[in-house]
Amino acid sequence: MPKADASEKRTNFFQDVYEVVKLIPPGRVTSYGAIASYLGAKGSARMVGWALIASHTYQGVPIPAHRVVNRNGLLTGKQHFESFNAMQQHLEREGITIKDDQVQDFEKLFWDPAQELL
Repeated sequence: MPKADASEKRTNFFQDVYEVVKLIPPGRVTSYGAIASYLGAKGSARMVGWALIASHTYQGVPIPAHRVVNRNGLLTGKQHFESFNAMQQHLEREGITIKDDQVQDFEKLFWDPAQELL
């Protein structure tokens, strides 16, 4: 069997990211790093971010990228949404409180795929 080239590996990784992100329940958040670690790519949090920038929809299903924040609960990806405040607005519609671009009660709302997807 031929080895996958770099673009194919990236595409498969992006698809894996999308499958995990689709499982994050409304009203919960996770981090780029938690997804990367779950996918066996610890240290690839930025690549998870790149996947989410490219996501919009996957196989016709919207990807709830707004539920993915940095390890401190900061909305570091907000500039990649349709408007500057869209990420915050999506989270607030799900009952999540945001103050100064940070998820409040982050530890309580954190969804860890390594624990939740056993």
